[in-house]
Amino acid sequence: MKGSTGGDCAALPSSDLLAWRRELLASTGGARADLDWLLDLGGGLRWPELQALHLHPHRMVWLLQPLARLEELWRQHRRTAEPLQYLVGRCPWRDLELQVGPGVLIPRQETELLVDLALALAPPTSGGVGLLWADLGTGCGALAVALARALPAGRGLAVDASDEALTFAALNRAAAGVEERFTLMRSDWWEALKPWWGELDLVVANPPYIPSNIVEALEAVVRDHEPRRALDGGSDGLVALRTICAGAAQALAPGGVLLLEHHHDQSQSVGLLLEMAGMEEVQAHRDLEGVRRFASGRRPSGGGTR
Repeated sequence: MKGSTGGDCAALPSSDLLAWRRELLASTGGARADLDWLLDLGGGLRWPELQALHLHPHRMVWLLQPLARLEELWRQHRRTAEPLQYLVGRCPWRDLELQVGPGVLIPRQETELLVDLALALAPPTSGGVGLLWADLGTGCGALAVALARALPAGRGLAVDASDEALTFAALNRAAAGVEERFTLMRSDWWEALKPWWGELDLVVANPPYIPSNIVEALEAVVRDHEPRRALDGGSDGLVALRTICAGAAQALAPGGVLLLEHHHDQSQSVGLLLEMAGMEEVQAHRDLEGVRRFASGRRPSGGGTR
């Protein structure tokens, strides 16, 4: 290889990088898009720059890490099926770059829509002033950080039953500069939020919802590495969703909204759970592929006082 390295960076001609990429995929297999993702997040080579390499084969390319290190990460991923996000320690999501690692669910692209839906459905206030929101099962804090950035005048509560998840959520909260905007607490769903029951204007949750038998059939990169408790929703996938819906009438403020992510075939079931919990304006919402992936309901505004 004609490239040279200095410190933790590496410089090499575009043609050498393209040849390395071809040879590595030929010898290890795997998806080219995944290796390109590693070059982006691990090497600092953004996708448009990668595409331009073909047009400028003699141009020098600077990488944040030597190719040997990137190849080591790729081979480990291919050998063990460990997620690249864990190996790199980061995951891009919306306009954030979140820290992730073993013990925390990797945020998915479809969940980005949950933030937009939450902001559209939240009870109207003056610039979000006084709005009290909560994120149940916050994981790495993706939803909570995004809501805190979008609702700077509101106040948030984010809970998770996993100490590992809360550690990552705290790191991501600090990196986003929103430490004063929401509180992190260890809790199984509603439990730690009891002091605020009847006051929550907006609650979002992306709970475990995959039926147990389907979890066993997932790709090894998910099944063998991401936390089972964040994936497995019980025999029908609805165990956590039942608990969350059952507590909504007590926890939400009058007119407050509960917004949930669920499995692709659970829309009708989750809608019924919301109706049985006394929610009104129950709606199904579609994901980026047009699948009914989210459900929302509002506590009737006539019940109770703030």
